[in-house]
Amino acid sequence: MCIKGLESYCLDVPDLSVGTRFYELAGLGAVADGDIVSLSCGSRRPSIILKQRVGRKRFSHITLRADRRDFATISQRVEAHGGKAAQHREGFDADGLWIVDPNGMLIQIVDRPDEPDLEAGEPFAINAPGAIVRQDRSAMKPRAATPATKPLRLGHVLVFTPDVATSIRFFEQALGMGLADRSGDIIAFMCCSRASDHHVVAFAKSPGVGFHHASFQVRNPDEVGRGGALLAAATVGGDWGFGRHTIGSNFFHYIQDPWGSWFEYYSDMDYISDHSAWTATDYHPDDSLANWGPGVPPDFVHNYEVDTPLTEQEASRARSLAAII
Repeated sequence: MCIKGLESYCLDVPDLSVGTRFYELAGLGAVADGDIVSLSCGSRRPSIILKQRVGRKRFSHITLRADRRDFATISQRVEAHGGKAAQHREGFDADGLWIVDPNGMLIQIVDRPDEPDLEAGEPFAINAPGAIVRQDRSAMKPRAATPATKPLRLGHVLVFTPDVATSIRFFEQALGMGLADRSGDIIAFMCCSRASDHHVVAFAKSPGVGFHHASFQVRNPDEVGRGGALLAAATVGGDWGFGRHTIGSNFFHYIQDPWGSWFEYYSDMDYISDHSAWTATDYHPDDSLANWGPGVPPDFVHNYEVDTPLTEQEASRARSLAAII
């Protein structure tokens, strides 16, 4: 076993105030330090790092967790399977490993303790035919008495890659992760070898590397739907949801961030206790996005970081969000 989990991701953004406001509206807490803003779920370590840059938004790197005693093995495997060592990014901790995968994606690997397990909440009680589990009480509170949706933890990140198959092989062979499921060379989902959500890193095919979305766990499907609807109403981008994925089985609601990528609330993800006992499925493209839900936005799988001119849609979105903060 090498990679134990996902720590965080970093985006270079043209306007820290716009990015901070979006993620605060999504329920995360922000701490600013010069040209960097760290965003966290409650008292947990930062899940998102935003760094100021000139120009359009750009995916910087993901940070993964591993035991320090595995660092030497990881370094050897990285070189053997098409990756290479990299210099740490200026302004970031030099501790751990910095590597680049064969497709050019920057990855930081750190030795950090696992975060504490989330406290169990009240079960999501559904009255099903022949199984009445909620009696003599209402399932729902009035809207005014319902607390705001707060993300509990970062669950996974999906990144664009020009070669999904190469990304799969590298994460398997160099980093010790497992393929959970895929849909041909369109999209693939990677888990840790043990005690893992169905996916912690995923890949979608695109002409270049880029950031598609990050997904944050909430307590139940109600929070997915309610939180997604409220965030969509408070921002100016598109949204997709409420729905449920075939791959991973999670309920979802996606909200577009100020730069065209996405933020996801999710609940009820499949769990893989031991990848060696799991059989990955190659799904038909019809199941690559959703089992049910509303129509997919036309730019849902568009990589706005590919070197193309800034579109009027992007510019308009940025102007609109800047106006409301």
